[in-house]
Amino acid sequence: MTIINIIKDNELISRQQIADLTGLTPPAITGIIRELIDTGFVKEVGLGQSQGGRKPVNLQFNCSAGYVIGIEVTSQEITVALADLKNIPTCIGRVTVDMKDPAIAVKELIHVIKQVSLNKENREKRIVAIAIAFPGMLNRSEGTVKRAVNLGKMWNGYPLKATLENEFGLPIYIETNSKVAALGEKWYGGGINCENLIYINMGEGISAGIIMGEHIVQGSQGYAGQIGHTVMIEQGTLCNCGNRGCLETVCGIPAIVQKVNAQLPFLADEDPLKKRFNITQEIQISDIVEVALKKESYARDVLRQATHYVALATSHMINLYNPDAVFIGGKLAIVAEFFMEDFHEVIASHTFSEVEDATAIIISKLGADSGVIGACALALKMVLKSPNTDMFDDL
Repeated sequence: MTIINIIKDNELISRQQIADLTGLTPPAITGIIRELIDTGFVKEVGLGQSQGGRKPVNLQFNCSAGYVIGIEVTSQEITVALADLKNIPTCIGRVTVDMKDPAIAVKELIHVIKQVSLNKENREKRIVAIAIAFPGMLNRSEGTVKRAVNLGKMWNGYPLKATLENEFGLPIYIETNSKVAALGEKWYGGGINCENLIYINMGEGISAGIIMGEHIVQGSQGYAGQIGHTVMIEQGTLCNCGNRGCLETVCGIPAIVQKVNAQLPFLADEDPLKKRFNITQEIQISDIVEVALKKESYARDVLRQATHYVALATSHMINLYNPDAVFIGGKLAIVAEFFMEDFHEVIASHTFSEVEDATAIIISKLGADSGVIGACALALKMVLKSPNTDMFDDL
């Protein structure tokens, strides 16, 4: 653990205590602390208890020495948050943007970031990094989009990191939505005490962020966790990825909305969803979720079926990884909450009882904000990380 993180994790600590914890010599500690004080990340705050001799000077992490911006991108929305160097972000905003064309979408993204950083409340704050939770396969070393099946082919190969670094002159970090959401759950949510967890993102797409032994599972190319493209129905509906019957074709928000709209003409006139359509001439996922609160409704049946398939895919993940806990998050997390009893039944019938008994299934309290909160956590981690550590080491 780096010295700055030791100071961050202790309310007050002296130079000698840091030396005792790290094994570094007092002169080495003095030099490092001097640099941290000069950069504003650490401040001296009075005297501590004497153990004989002079009283030591207490050190404290200065969480307002800098701020990070976190962004989550989906096909129709940009979510943005600003956070200091220690605390969970509290000011979270959303902007509706069609993200299908990067030539237009990135201009909007830049505009949103400038709005946050230059508004009256934030313009005096020192922004030190920006991190983006992005829905696609990424080349993290180059900062480019490899493929984003839910955004479209125009994003293939797009140099997102370089474009934003050239615009803002700040470090830009990019990672997939579910992986940063897992990091957010680990840092700020229910996973603080979990060494091994899986985060299932239920949203436009379905994906998983996996932490094993306190490290994010990346895979050889960084593409691990793509459970949304696990085939659940042989020769099923064509998926954006090019395969058929993927989990996303059953459980993703666009798939659910498309299914409901296709079935509307065949619903009874007294069905609450049909009544709503007759008034608004449009059905969105928010309408489906709201109507599903009524237990005997078509909307509830649709969402129950979607949850069943997510639970089935989750059981496979539990069998593979044996986690301490699985967190269900994203925009449709509330749907899983409706059917937790059904969810547990599927898990129980598709896993070893010893594994099932030891795995907690938890609805994330971060809810639909898990991606943007995780993006802030990623930016914060990268700002504070030691130069010789790899991304996501030392969670």
